[in-house]
Amino acid sequence: MNSIRSVMICLSFALTMAIGASLWAQDYAGRKELKRADLSGAPGMEVVLSVVEMKPGDRLSLHTHHGIETAYVLEGGMVELPGKPPMAMPTGTPIMMLRDVEHGFTVVGDKTIKLVTVHIVDKGKLLYDYVKK
Repeated sequence: MNSIRSVMICLSFALTMAIGASLWAQDYAGRKELKRADLSGAPGMEVVLSVVEMKPGDRLSLHTHHGIETAYVLEGGMVELPGKPPMAMPTGTPIMMLRDVEHGFTVVGDKTIKLVTVHIVDKGKLLYDYVKK
């Protein structure tokens, strides 16, 4: 009986780790989450505060969110949106992406870009849903 219990505990742990790794793998590596909290007055929603740092050549693949993403550019640079020529993303630029709007970019040039982001999203869902094209 103890061996069955040990096997069940090991399987449970392995499944938990696999699910956690899968969820973590969905996130962008340059994002550092600073704080997460329930959105008061809006059951099922949460607020996620992060800092994102992207070096030249880094790509944030086309994705959507289950809610709103806002950002403020702390350190600007040049970016290239899918199908568009390179453009400046200057320091101080405010950004807002509404629910389910596809977006993403690649950092071009020689400057690292740093953003502070606030996501107001459905609780319990992945922060990023990558677009498969």
